[in-house]
Amino acid sequence: MINEYKIKSRIWIEVGDNVLVGQGRVRLLKEIEAQGSLSKAAKSIGMSYKKAWTMVDAVNRSAKEAVVTTSVGGQKGGGTVITPYGKGLIRAFDELNKKCWNYLDKEFKALEGI
Repeated sequence: MINEYKIKSRIWIEVGDNVLVGQGRVRLLKEIEAQGSLSKAAKSIGMSYKKAWTMVDAVNRSAKEAVVTTSVGGQKGGGTVITPYGKGLIRAFDELNKKCWNYLDKEFKALEGI
């Protein structure tokens, strides 16, 4: 049996003592963008609506601009939309995360005897 070692890491962005975004929050934001609804996004990733709302509210309160906006009712019903600022935040997080993993993979491979 051949064992292949892998290095794993998780990053998040904080504002003061509050988490702005991390892997879980970005996953939820991406699902909101795909579904157009907080409740549908929460359901699709197996999260309660209350937890999803708490996470989104925390992101919005910590960010310098709104990350999501919500609308209620109307002919087509309500919905949740990721703002342009929110989309930029998601892209920035994904890019930082990718660079972090690439760096760690490179450094790990450079270690001898493992």
